[in-house]
Amino acid sequence: MTAASLVLTNGRFTTLDRTNPVADTVTVRDGKFAEVGRAGEILPELPHDVRVIDLQGRAVLPGLVDTHIHFIRGGLNFNMELRWDGVPSLADGMRMLRAQALVTPPPQWIRVVGGFSAQQFAEKRLPTIDEINAAAPDTPVFILHLYDRALLNAAALRVVGYTKDTPNPPGGEIVRDAAGNPTGLLLAAPNANILYSTLAKGPKLPPEYQINSTRHFMRELNRLGVTSVIDAGGGFQNYPEDYAVIQHLADENQLTLRIAYNLFTQKPGEEKDDFLRWTQSVKYQQGDDYFRHNGAGEMLVFSAADFEDFRQPRPDMPPQMEDDLEGVVRILAQNRWPWRLHATYDETISRALDVFERVDQDIPLAGINWFFDHAETISLRNIDRVAALGGGIAVQHRMAYQGEYFVERYGARAAEATPPIAAMLRAGLPVAAGTDATRVASYNPWVSLAWLVSGKTVGGMRLYRPDNLVDRETALRLWTERASWFSNEPHPRGRIEPGALADLMVPSGDFFGCAEHEIAGTTSDLTVVGGRIVFAKGDFRSLDMPPPPAMPDWSPVRTYGGYAAWNEPDPAGNAAMASQCGCASACAVHDHAHGRAVTAAIPARDLRSFWGVLGCACWAV
Repeated sequence: MTAASLVLTNGRFTTLDRTNPVADTVTVRDGKFAEVGRAGEILPELPHDVRVIDLQGRAVLPGLVDTHIHFIRGGLNFNMELRWDGVPSLADGMRMLRAQALVTPPPQWIRVVGGFSAQQFAEKRLPTIDEINAAAPDTPVFILHLYDRALLNAAALRVVGYTKDTPNPPGGEIVRDAAGNPTGLLLAAPNANILYSTLAKGPKLPPEYQINSTRHFMRELNRLGVTSVIDAGGGFQNYPEDYAVIQHLADENQLTLRIAYNLFTQKPGEEKDDFLRWTQSVKYQQGDDYFRHNGAGEMLVFSAADFEDFRQPRPDMPPQMEDDLEGVVRILAQNRWPWRLHATYDETISRALDVFERVDQDIPLAGINWFFDHAETISLRNIDRVAALGGGIAVQHRMAYQGEYFVERYGARAAEATPPIAAMLRAGLPVAAGTDATRVASYNPWVSLAWLVSGKTVGGMRLYRPDNLVDRETALRLWTERASWFSNEPHPRGRIEPGALADLMVPSGDFFGCAEHEIAGTTSDLTVVGGRIVFAKGDFRSLDMPPPPAMPDWSPVRTYGGYAAWNEPDPAGNAAMASQCGCASACAVHDHAHGRAVTAAIPARDLRSFWGVLGCACWAV
């Protein structure tokens, strides 16, 4: 047996191992936890040259696992996106947008692509088209809000070519003024294809920049304590072309996340062809613990896609849904490929279960870890049907972003158990949590954890009855050990126990003791994947090895980071963005080293006025 490569000691480990719930020391060997226990039992046996990290009495949790995220697509675009995730007011968001317009060169766009809700803003509204035009008169701006709408300024309308003569596409609306000219508002009516197809018209990053962008998205998730993800595929994400960047990073041993990926059908009417081809060319679970295939979905057939735009009436799936779905499910079951199926409404779930039960009569589904995603309005009867077929449900915190709109359409009573998480758990179903980031909810797992515990939206509305809430340990298990079923891992993860993959994080606050409203503000001070340190800050800053600066040099990531990172103080009280100023012009502080030096003693509350005095485009707004 090889010697331990890493020891973490003097910590307060929440192991989630019921036979050994608390420990203060762990050792790592070959990327897995070797010993988990007390320092007095472990440390005397160690060789003298092993690396030891003193955790200084800090709490430690297993690394978080997002069971539903569009990570691969998100990584390709992360460096181009100005993210309003966690931004507290529309005024703040618009200041960011105006500043970004000063540094974004043509023909690039400013893209605010999901991860926020108008309800999170103090103003409780979105910007007007006039406000966006005033903030960025010449730079194209595309703002995606949930599944329901996109806002385009005049420059973006010109670039995408929408005019008085452009017809509405199926399922979408180009809103027009009295003269018939597009206003800049696009509506999903009822599906989001118009939103995504318009976004796809924008410039892409070149491959080397996409590699850098994906590394920064991984780092952003590591900053939040995420160590594993399951990529749910996604529209306009092509296989294998759009997976080349992840494959390159895997080949170069540069992945700081474990990534399992599902294959998402590509074109309407060709779904069976996709899965026939893929089941012959792709072996289920091919890859390793860092990058491997996980089955099919979340779209299996286009006729079964019920987008959850709660501002629109529930869509009825077309009559051919069952035939389309059965053809694909039979291919998957015959090849023993698990699948996941996007399903918001109980009506869609009922029809899908009819198909699954019919297939099960000929090809038993036992042992295939298939599951529904979302399932906001699933009934108790259909929960029992899922359980009888051996399926599971992956839940996401989309209601935290859309709860107010659901209540507006269906009423508060209907929202009290949407989704009915407690009933799923009582039924004994495999259930785990995720985000559905990046185009609807944010990728921040702590917003999900806060929603699971409190039942509140990001706008502060309490949705759920107390009997549909979960305690903090259960919420944590939904984000850790329970995730393993959904990727059918060959090695255990999600607990800190001997033999499990050595993934953990040191949270910035006390998850079990803090107030409910503080949970969403949690980040990680130290994140470890497979025994390798992938993120460190604060007391552990000397252990950090960040990626190269975000590319291109005008990237919003250089200025604002990710989830409200611009508003996150460091241990010295300085805003995180102070050392990330990416302004290339009109700024008296051009380089990071100079920026750190001159701001070292400036409190976060004074940074905006400081940058404004210097003339920095990042804050001179």
